[in-house]
Amino acid sequence: MKNMTGVSFSDLGVPAPLVHTLRQQGISEPFEVQMESIPDAMLGRDVSCRAPTGSGKTLAFGLPLLTRCVRADPYLPTSLILTPTRELAEQICTVLRPLAHEMELEVVAIYGGTAYSKQTRPLKRGVDIVVACPGRLLDLMDNGALSLENVDIVVIDEADRMADMGFMEPVCQILDNCSRERQTILYSATLDDEVADLVKNYQHQPVTIEIGPKEVSMESMQHFFWTVHNTGKSRLASTAVKQGGRSMIFCRTRRGVDRVGKELRATGLEVATIHGGLSQSQRDRAMERFIHG
Repeated sequence: MKNMTGVSFSDLGVPAPLVHTLRQQGISEPFEVQMESIPDAMLGRDVSCRAPTGSGKTLAFGLPLLTRCVRADPYLPTSLILTPTRELAEQICTVLRPLAHEMELEVVAIYGGTAYSKQTRPLKRGVDIVVACPGRLLDLMDNGALSLENVDIVVIDEADRMADMGFMEPVCQILDNCSRERQTILYSATLDDEVADLVKNYQHQPVTIEIGPKEVSMESMQHFFWTVHNTGKSRLASTAVKQGGRSMIFCRTRRGVDRVGKELRATGLEVATIHGGLSQSQRDRAMERFIHG
């Protein structure tokens, strides 16, 4: 994904304050997905982009959005980024906030698992850019905490995951409530099936961009399969983790996560558990512990 062309963010039309902030962060050259999509997005065109996670999508849609975003009135945001998970919403906000500050714009994340007041207070002041998961956003709309009628830029990030998680109907409902004259930008690892329907029904003559191979290669991974009795799975997992280093283990149920976590701790491993039955702050702490070893 590295830029080998010598093209700069300034060449793509990114304003000087944003270029300066990026340079302070050590970001001086755009990645391929940014070079391909930023110019059209800057012109207000709809963009439909297939790109893998980790390719630099957040800046690819974030820089044009920050450049074109109009200041908002109370309860009436003007730009919206839809994401499938609260973790991704926070990740996007972390990237955009210092850049938004340079443009005198405010960003807020909206997702379930946290107090409504934490999200409604900024909306009452007037938030320019909302980064949201569909469920909580619809809740706030139903409660009159915000209206999307002034939203003239919408980004749908990881649209294929939205479809996998059953969010397509809520996403369509949200788009139907935004300005009819909006710019709609879509990013997805695939552009097939329900994502293709979204492109057809909600984008106007989109510029289609495809980054990287269509199929993710598994050739660089090693796969192992063990046949083992149920009672021996945690013991085998512990041995694999001790030999392989820091690892992620997936279980079928919340109860299974708690049980396996307890069994692995009994073998001397440091374990953080995470599932939907925990509060957002508990999940955040678990991820922090994992990130820091």
